[in-house]
Amino acid sequence: MENIYSKIKETGIIPVVVLDQAEDAAPLAKALCDGGIPCAEVTFRTQAAEEAIRVMSEKYPQMLVGAGTVLTTDQVNRAVEAGAKFIVSPGLNPTVVDYCVKRGIPIIPGCSTPSDVEVAMEFGLSVVKFFPAEPAGGLNYIKAISAPYSNIRFMPTGGINPKNVSSYLECPAILACGGSWMVKKDLICEGKYDEIEKLVREAVELVSEARKKLK
Repeated sequence: MENIYSKIKETGIIPVVVLDQAEDAAPLAKALCDGGIPCAEVTFRTQAAEEAIRVMSEKYPQMLVGAGTVLTTDQVNRAVEAGAKFIVSPGLNPTVVDYCVKRGIPIIPGCSTPSDVEVAMEFGLSVVKFFPAEPAGGLNYIKAISAPYSNIRFMPTGGINPKNVSSYLECPAILACGGSWMVKKDLICEGKYDEIEKLVREAVELVSEARKKLK
């Protein structure tokens, strides 16, 4: 798991992707890689998600591809078999977390309360998702909740955008941020992969500048 966490931290921003058609997976993966973020969290909200993960993993093996919005152990199995290297869930489902931990599958469950964080710690996890980040209290809430849990790192997702992502990344408690602004559905549907690549490059710059302030 630590190897996956290190790669996620290095990336800084995890593009949260919703694909309605698996045929969009390859050109999107290329845009992400060319832009400098060889990573994607493909949400399991659509019928195309499983095949999209498979396509990205096979055609772009350098990518770190994960599955998001995973709610069941069956989805865990399907995602991993398709090539997903990590699992992300919107909440903390003890059954799903236990299933992943026992099988050595990196999982980042959603936590928004101290109780959630402590359950995650009981499972031996050191990274949790904070969702929905902005509606749930944003960076100030994360700073407050992280104080008693110095060994936990957060991956906030939900309401993260170019205007606030730097502030999040400058906080030591943040491992990385999940964001969808560079992979919006309309850009994908319209085949605007050059625009996606441009937004990804800009996101890379934001990560770089924020990380300099942490040193």
